[in-house]
Amino acid sequence: MRFKPKPFREKVNFECKFCLDCCRERFIYLTLHDIERIAGKGHDVEDFVLLTAENGRIRFVMAYREWDLGCVFHDPETGKCRIHDYNPLVCRIYPFMVSHKPLGVDGEEPFEYKGEKFWLYYDESCPGIGEGGEVITREEIAALGIKFKEELDKTDLDGFNELLKGDRHAPL
Repeated sequence: MRFKPKPFREKVNFECKFCLDCCRERFIYLTLHDIERIAGKGHDVEDFVLLTAENGRIRFVMAYREWDLGCVFHDPETGKCRIHDYNPLVCRIYPFMVSHKPLGVDGEEPFEYKGEKFWLYYDESCPGIGEGGEVITREEIAALGIKFKEELDKTDLDGFNELLKGDRHAPL
């Protein structure tokens, strides 16, 4: 199922229902910090990182299983993520989305946070939206979006090579 953006204009309840849709058929972008944190928990980088090119830049994405295009850390039997406690930043943002420009969706409006303007959305096809006791605020998602962009902007092949050689020392 593809992302169906709905404007995120006020806090919303969310509880993951382990429906599996967010873990399949999507690029899960990785930052160097994500890669370092996952590798630091004993996972071999060669087993979970793929390289792709996007707009003239190398991007790192989570490896996936060929038979169902599911994330390699997703357990298809339980729907659970095997690295949930230290999963990639982009996974912590989903089913929400942070954009620096409007998508053209009815009802969207800019949200200002820390001097920046964002358009926030959530995936209306996600069955966990409106469920459970965890309340997600726009401020939380905007903060994660800023952090993701900052980390992604610092993610490059040189840094990846340093990480592989053990020359990179960032907090896990």
